[in-house]
Amino acid sequence: MAFLSVSKRYHLNLKLKVYPRISIHLHFSTTTQDLNNAPHQQQEQMVSAHRTPRGKTRNPEKTEDIICRMMDNRAWTTRLQNSIRALVPEFDHSLVYNVLHGAKNSEHALQFFRWVERAGLIRHDREAHLTIIEILGRASKLNHARCILLDMAKKGVEWDEDFFVVLIDSYGKAGIVQEAVKIFQKMEELGVDRTIKSYDAFFKVILRRGRYMMAKRYFNKMLSEGIEPTRHTYNIMLWGFFLSLRLDTANRFFEDMKNRGIAPDAVTYNTMINGYTRFKRMEEAEKLFVEMKAKNLAPTVISYTTMIKGYVTLEQVEDGLRLFEEMKSFGIKPNATTYSTLLPGLCDAGKTIEAKTILKEMVERYIAPKDNSIFIKLLNSQCKSGDLNAASDVLKAMIRLSIPTEAGHYGVLIENFCKANEFDQAIKLLDKLVEKEIVLRPENSLEMEANAYNPMIQYLCHHGQTGRAEVFFRQLMKKGVLDPTAFTNLIRGHAKEGNPGLAFEILKIMGRRGVPKDADAYKLLIESYLRKGEPADAKMALDGMMEDGHLPESGIFKSVMESLLEDGRIQTASRAMKSMVEKGVKEHMDLVFKILEALLMRGHVEEALGRIELLMQNGCATNIDSLLSILSEKGKTIAALKLLDFGLERDCNIDVSSYEKVLDALLTAGKTLNAYSILCKIMEKGGITNWSSLADLIKSLNQEGNTKQADILSRMVQGSGTASGNKKGKKQAAFAS
Repeated sequence: MAFLSVSKRYHLNLKLKVYPRISIHLHFSTTTQDLNNAPHQQQEQMVSAHRTPRGKTRNPEKTEDIICRMMDNRAWTTRLQNSIRALVPEFDHSLVYNVLHGAKNSEHALQFFRWVERAGLIRHDREAHLTIIEILGRASKLNHARCILLDMAKKGVEWDEDFFVVLIDSYGKAGIVQEAVKIFQKMEELGVDRTIKSYDAFFKVILRRGRYMMAKRYFNKMLSEGIEPTRHTYNIMLWGFFLSLRLDTANRFFEDMKNRGIAPDAVTYNTMINGYTRFKRMEEAEKLFVEMKAKNLAPTVISYTTMIKGYVTLEQVEDGLRLFEEMKSFGIKPNATTYSTLLPGLCDAGKTIEAKTILKEMVERYIAPKDNSIFIKLLNSQCKSGDLNAASDVLKAMIRLSIPTEAGHYGVLIENFCKANEFDQAIKLLDKLVEKEIVLRPENSLEMEANAYNPMIQYLCHHGQTGRAEVFFRQLMKKGVLDPTAFTNLIRGHAKEGNPGLAFEILKIMGRRGVPKDADAYKLLIESYLRKGEPADAKMALDGMMEDGHLPESGIFKSVMESLLEDGRIQTASRAMKSMVEKGVKEHMDLVFKILEALLMRGHVEEALGRIELLMQNGCATNIDSLLSILSEKGKTIAALKLLDFGLERDCNIDVSSYEKVLDALLTAGKTLNAYSILCKIMEKGGITNWSSLADLIKSLNQEGNTKQADILSRMVQGSGTASGNKKGKKQAAFAS
């Protein structure tokens, strides 16, 4: 190291202190490079510097471990095979055995097993064959295992019963009963002696699949071959008969067992007790339990758990509790199955105090139940009893026992805290739920119910925390929750807090997701826009409300039109008025009049006339006289002229004074031809001929060179004589307040 730079040595020493493993790799890498480049004398110094100190020996990696690592990291190719050959000069049975056991998967083991034999590197012995058959059986590669087994004779390896027992058991675990039967029969064909060992394995396989009749036949065949059943044999038979619900058959075999002088053991009694509990015959099960103790066979945790399960099934929870306390008094500790059996029964029976005590015991012993659905039962039962603190302890117990909490668990607590008006506690739980994104976990099997999240969302929205509620509900939406009530509450909350834009975003989401939109939601949104002084957006929300098939209340139309009018949005107010009339709302005619007046004053005459036409078609009266009077007084002569012409064409009932006001305004404004034109129409309709300014109009026409019009007007006046005041129109246009 003397020739390394100061900087290099500093970095190596620093890494040695902080990252010892990394520093070693860097150190040797650098040393190797320097070793190749250094002079011979320096090489000797460097090698001696890195020799292992005396008294300390390295543990070299075993050959079999190296081979297994090579197979795991590289594809099985000729190159890999050559690498293994180069590593191992001579193969022995111990090495092969260790490699087979050390291989990380069955495919590697099978490839290695076949290769070493085909390459002539070794001839496999009995142990190697048995090992590979066991490995392939566990991996369900049963065809390979079968071929290897049946080819053993060709290699000069003798069969024995153990090979066939392993294969029969593997077929049974894979559920392929017929092949297990064939292998069992093949033993006889091949001359392999069958003992009670192979019969026991065979009985277990066929009884697991309900083949109890076949089991009885082969049992008799076994007896005929002179093979005596053992206690283990009877235990398997009893288990299988109860599995197939053959109580009488099981009883006969139990008696036969005792007649043969085979004393039942704890397993036998446990099997019989479990069978009787499945048939809900607890009296017989209790007798066997007592008999078991009388024969000095100490009941095990399985015995007690089986009895407890039977009592819980029959809703005799008190008896189950009695046995639970008895087993603990004898020093027998309950296991996870015991707790999982008893707790649901306590919940169903309403024994929440006992359930709480047992749960505490489980946490202290750090024993998690076999079935996590117990916790939802515990939560519901404690909440039903009104003990919300105990219910909260259930959630804490789940966390202590490292059991994943789900949205459904939190939902039960949140729902009940809301019902008890303990919203602070509910909000704390909600914050944990949102922060840890528990709702979004794909492994959830218990989702949060509407009766849990809706009260929570409603409370938050009513108390100025709509943003928090929306964050939570957006997580629910990612899980497919599209609850109209929750959407409406969010809209209400945003509207109440003066955020109509956010409320409208929620409304748009409802539209995109196909959620039916409530009329109240629109109403809240419109009112929020109006409070914020945004009548145009309120009008947009009003249009959306009607597009979705809702009929807005009369007051909503009024509020929107008033706000638009005050904001100077006359035409928008006019469109709102049009929608109102088309929807059959015939109120607020005073406001309608103001909108018509504003349209006419602004010069939107055609639009105003269209609205008046719509009003008349829908039976709504309009005070044309008042409009004419206002327009004439304010010098809006063209608007007044068009309105009067509109009224005449539709034979509206217009007062004489209105005619005169319009004519006077036109004459004053110097619009003599317009005055002449409308006067002719009035006279044709039988209107006035004694207008006080008639002579002035004729005079003005003559002065302006319109002598023809003046002459026509004079003759019309002379020919009609004295005219009547006015003529009733065919249509009415009187003002209705």
